[in-house]
Amino acid sequence: MIYHLLYPLSDTITLFNVFQYITFRSIYALLTALLLSLLLGPRMLSWLSRLRWGQRIQDDVENHVQKEGTPTMGGLLIAAAHVGAVALWGNWSNPYLWVAMFVFLGFGLVGFLDDYIKVVKRRNKGLSKSGKFSYQLLIAGLAVAALILLPGYSSKLYFPFFKWLHPDLGWFYLPFALFVIVGSSNAVNITDGLDGLAIGPTVVVFACLALFIYVAGHVHLADYLQVAHVSGVGEVTVFCGSLLGAGLGFLWFNAYPAQIFMGDVGSLSLGASIGFLGILSKQELVLVILGGLFVLETLSVVLQVSYFKMTGGRRLFRMAPIHHHFELKGVPEAKIIVRFWILSILLAMIALSTLKLR
Repeated sequence: MIYHLLYPLSDTITLFNVFQYITFRSIYALLTALLLSLLLGPRMLSWLSRLRWGQRIQDDVENHVQKEGTPTMGGLLIAAAHVGAVALWGNWSNPYLWVAMFVFLGFGLVGFLDDYIKVVKRRNKGLSKSGKFSYQLLIAGLAVAALILLPGYSSKLYFPFFKWLHPDLGWFYLPFALFVIVGSSNAVNITDGLDGLAIGPTVVVFACLALFIYVAGHVHLADYLQVAHVSGVGEVTVFCGSLLGAGLGFLWFNAYPAQIFMGDVGSLSLGASIGFLGILSKQELVLVILGGLFVLETLSVVLQVSYFKMTGGRRLFRMAPIHHHFELKGVPEAKIIVRFWILSILLAMIALSTLKLR
């Protein structure tokens, strides 16, 4: 909105020329989303408390009983701050920005329906697994199909560390990209089990993805760093900056001990956005490193279930996801959270190093 109102005036008022710069608008989208989160947060907490939309605790971890009734669906706060900031600072003539917002809001809607059924309707299972998965596939499929049809977007898969290795998957790119988006969405959802555990690494990931997106959209930087150039995608850096700010604002209230939980409306939308930004920047494989914490959490669940079935009831971990395993071993929740944040920062540094190791 600000871009479309003020940038056209740059012909007469030179100062307004600053609005053409993606970096400038990304920074202010971050600050705007952060400010909106901090301003709306107390009101959101009060509103959710009045509605009695509180978290229902079913974990086998004794320390979690005290969290019963903590307001959930805090992802609505992230969504409000994010949409507001992007609406103000984004260039809405850019098709990539529209598709990115479609993914965020689409998966957020699926998460909201799941939360609503569990919290308001008091049905513990929420949406059926098949229904939830089908909605996710539909939204991701529409988004990826739109990308493939957009001029200038390539279905090539770029490998980190090997600048010459980028096979063209053609229409096989569609199921691959679906796996990335849906898998990423559910991985963040699995990780969201402790106060601030999911949103902290998510903020780190969005900071790195903002850089990847900006480089991919900048023809000279992409050529210098020998990464795929996607014309026009740089505008989505504003989207990344806004999610970074909204995530930091939410962390203000979600930090241990949490005043609010994000719920599926937050975790599914943030996770899907991570996956989508990964394919948008052509860093699908680097995403495995960058989001390594989410991968670890998901693998712990897969290994636990597989081991349980193969051994006839024995457990590989005391409880999965793996953060609960450490809780049951007596590690304080706050220490687990901070250590996982440190791990996510280290993985982000390794992921960023791939820009030069080609």
